[in-house]
Amino acid sequence: MVMIVRILVRRLVLLVPLMLGIVLFVFVVMRFSDSDPASAYFQGANPTEQQLHDFRERNGLLDPFPVRYFAFVGDLLRGDLGVSALTRAPVVDQVTTALPLTMQLTFLGLGIALVLALVGGVTAAIHRDRLPDQLIRVVSLTGVAAPGFWLALLMIQYLAVDLGWFPTSGYVNPADSFTGWLRTMTLPALALSLPVAAQLTRIVRTAVVEELDKDYVRTAIGSGLPPVVVVGRNVLRNALMNPLTVLGLRVGYLLGGAVVIETIFNLPGMGKLMIDAVKNGDPAVVQGGVLTIAFGFVVVNLVIDVLYLLVNPRLRSAET
Repeated sequence: MVMIVRILVRRLVLLVPLMLGIVLFVFVVMRFSDSDPASAYFQGANPTEQQLHDFRERNGLLDPFPVRYFAFVGDLLRGDLGVSALTRAPVVDQVTTALPLTMQLTFLGLGIALVLALVGGVTAAIHRDRLPDQLIRVVSLTGVAAPGFWLALLMIQYLAVDLGWFPTSGYVNPADSFTGWLRTMTLPALALSLPVAAQLTRIVRTAVVEELDKDYVRTAIGSGLPPVVVVGRNVLRNALMNPLTVLGLRVGYLLGGAVVIETIFNLPGMGKLMIDAVKNGDPAVVQGGVLTIAFGFVVVNLVIDVLYLLVNPRLRSAET
């Protein structure tokens, strides 16, 4: 346990320059944006040039770039993402309101993707080069090639409009009705997860096939152990180490893809928040949303690294 804590501390220290780099990149990109916080603040009020100048001076927009960057980093360390130029509300409050829905969608999609990938990948590996394997291969390749937004539109047309099984849009808080929440989140989660499930299925299938070809598996089955026991107790534990390393990147895809899926299904999450901010020219909200998703991606990858260390003792010894 002490070894894992030591490795975790080392990873956290390495994350500091990465976080600063992300902040710098987002800050620089936003400076090239055409959005003007002063114009957004006085939107529809026909401000004078003096009023615009006074606003920029009061909010430090006329300061040199290094001064503005370090001031922004200082605000971030205090948990301050700025103030919306349109609503005058703190950006952190808007992010706090929208982020839980995006996390619900992301992790529901992740759960669906993991279940489908495990069932499909293990089934294909056990029946390799036979009909089940061929069918799963065709389905997974189709899923990899199909964009999430296209799947979302198809599901809305056939499952929501034609069959009426699910609502076409909207959101129900799980605290109000868990059944309603599940009905509103199922289609978005499926559209988000199917491409990831298709990719992970191929990876799981390859890893399980490689593990099944090892001598200890043939020896265990030859000694009379049921294949189900061998696969469940030994093969899966060893084979899933490689897919686990890919999982962190796929969670990043889910976080980014949730922005598009939320817009299609009109879900009030980070996607809608950021799209509305882009359309209304509110750079503080866009900047805060992008940084939140980027930091979330980094944190998720750190958690995946820790899980990988827990299931792979050889990696722990290599780290030390």
